[in-house]
Amino acid sequence: MVIINKRQEEILKELDKSGYVNVADLCEILNVSTVTIRKDLNFLENENLLHRTHGGASKQPIYAFERDLSDKEGLQVEQKKQIAKEALKYINNFDYIILGSGSNVHYLSQIISGFQKLTVITPSLKVSLELSKETNVDTIQLGGDVRKSSNSVIGPISEAILKEFSCNKLFLGADGLHLDFGLSTSNASEAHLNQVMISLAEKVIVLVDSTKMNVRGFGKICNLDKIDVLITDDGIDIETKTKLEEIGVEVIIASK
Repeated sequence: MVIINKRQEEILKELDKSGYVNVADLCEILNVSTVTIRKDLNFLENENLLHRTHGGASKQPIYAFERDLSDKEGLQVEQKKQIAKEALKYINNFDYIILGSGSNVHYLSQIISGFQKLTVITPSLKVSLELSKETNVDTIQLGGDVRKSSNSVIGPISEAILKEFSCNKLFLGADGLHLDFGLSTSNASEAHLNQVMISLAEKVIVLVDSTKMNVRGFGKICNLDKIDVLITDDGIDIETKTKLEEIGVEVIIASK
């Protein structure tokens, strides 16, 4: 069992509150020097209790790495299903929508049913296959380079096709949502396609579970003020939720 001192316990408690701690803030709270705090953070990182970042530490790894969609779909399953149920409430008959790629959006596509009429554009092969079961859903599958890890298309062909349309709602997944860096994904080409999607949609609805909070992907999609609605689970920290709401994002907590 790892033995930590009271000061290090306090650091972990502060980390639990918001998912991120800043060295300067910890110095003020604990009344110790930056050298002491940095030593504590290094010790706690070596014990796999936190992840060091520039100027502080986070509860989760701060960088998102590319994973296969099949792997991602096995993580946070219940949370993603609840997020999908909340997202479904934003879809109405006769909508023209874009469904992005990723596990959260795929879960949403699995429960789209019973609509009188719906038109969907998507880069995701899996989403298209799900929606092909619905007779009243017209699905437009974008073409382009197939990104095998996500079973979706990217690149200039898909972007050129997409620019021929306009939609009233976009449902978008992401690998990271960071208060400073914004919304991001682990693939730069996918990030650029998502930027085109955002430019064509009247309303941007982002579906991410709380493990993506305070995480950065390689490719930036947009600043957070481009998001109209964020649907996540109750693991989101208070600071992130508050700051998102302050910039005008409607934050929806999906629960059972």
